[in-house]
Amino acid sequence: MNHRYPFIVIEGLDGTGKTTLRKGLFRLWEGLYGVTPLCMLTTNFLAADQAAAIVTGKYQPNAGNRDAYLSAISADKRATLDRLVLPQRPARPVIADRWLLSELAFFAVKHDMRVSETYEVLAAQLTAAPDLTLVLDLETDASMSRAQARQGDAVRADWDVHDVQSRVRETYEAVVTKPDEFPLLGDVVRLDARRPRSEVLLTAWDVLRERQLVPSLAARTEGGGTHD
Repeated sequence: MNHRYPFIVIEGLDGTGKTTLRKGLFRLWEGLYGVTPLCMLTTNFLAADQAAAIVTGKYQPNAGNRDAYLSAISADKRATLDRLVLPQRPARPVIADRWLLSELAFFAVKHDMRVSETYEVLAAQLTAAPDLTLVLDLETDASMSRAQARQGDAVRADWDVHDVQSRVRETYEAVVTKPDEFPLLGDVVRLDARRPRSEVLLTAWDVLRERQLVPSLAARTEGGGTHD
């Protein structure tokens, strides 16, 4: 019988608690099942020849490098799936801090591209969808206040501002309310990030259990550590 662990994506504005949720899920998998998840980012620089285009397109976006950046992140995501996600899933869960939804928002906000247009380009390279995309939802004012209270985080003047973050949130909303149009997001669930973070973690874990993305503890005790 073939077994595989889930591929989980966590999305949301800066300050909504993505890192906290990822760490919480990591510890639950380790503590309950003795399995160490693979954690990764939306960009992993596994398509080495695209590294320069990725850096330039992200931090100095303009009309001249838009298409090169989109092509570069498409190649990087394809390499990430082929070299990290798919090979690891028989052995451990994979948890991504951002993935597809964030890219749709970036191109909508910085390049005024339709999300359907960006999605079409990325979908041509993506060979697998996550099992679950968790979207941490929080009002822009609250998320920015949280993000600004953190120490050591770099602030991007062209990105970490209210009007830009509001447009990002609007894009998230527009996409997640039409999941059938974006199947490569996988199953999309919004979580209320206003709640205490322990409650957000519990809710996320319940979502995994309800969708049978978590093996039963009884199966682990009997030696069956993963689900089908």
